[in-house]
Amino acid sequence: MSETNYITRRSLLMTIGFVFNGIVGAAIAVPAIGYLLAPIKKKGAYNQWISLGSLSQFPEGQTRLAEFLNPFKKPQDGKTAKTPCWVRRLDADTFQVFAINCAHLGCPVRWFPQSKLFMCPCHGGVYYADGARASGPPERGLFTYDYKTADGQLHIDAGQMPTLANTAKLVTIGNAKGNSPCAG
Repeated sequence: MSETNYITRRSLLMTIGFVFNGIVGAAIAVPAIGYLLAPIKKKGAYNQWISLGSLSQFPEGQTRLAEFLNPFKKPQDGKTAKTPCWVRRLDADTFQVFAINCAHLGCPVRWFPQSKLFMCPCHGGVYYADGARASGPPERGLFTYDYKTADGQLHIDAGQMPTLANTAKLVTIGNAKGNSPCAG
């Protein structure tokens, strides 16, 4: 007598179950492995100094809106790859460059030169001209970018997103040798 191999309903359903479990396991494992291996990336891979323009674009004692192109843009980003920031020039060599986002929930803040305040339209956050918190729900001042001047241009460290993990605005101001005006 010859033995015939045939697939039972039970073995078919078990095989389908193993395949689906493998797909779900892979879908969970790939991002987890990426997260664990992310710190292995080259240090400085995200440090990119980008020019905001000529120093003459930013008159002393004024705060101006500037834009830069996100260094990690993708073709599908379109106009959203342009990131705005506020640039305040204190004197010939000292600047403050603020992220446009409110430290509360990230809404874009506006500069009002008449009152010399940054105001958030979403939840009423208010910041002084130096980026320090004035009132409202934000618990801290505006986030700042590190900056430097070179060849008559103002450059910011745009590769590093300003967050509590790296830079938060404090009331102190740095020196005029191209260091960040923030202390934190």
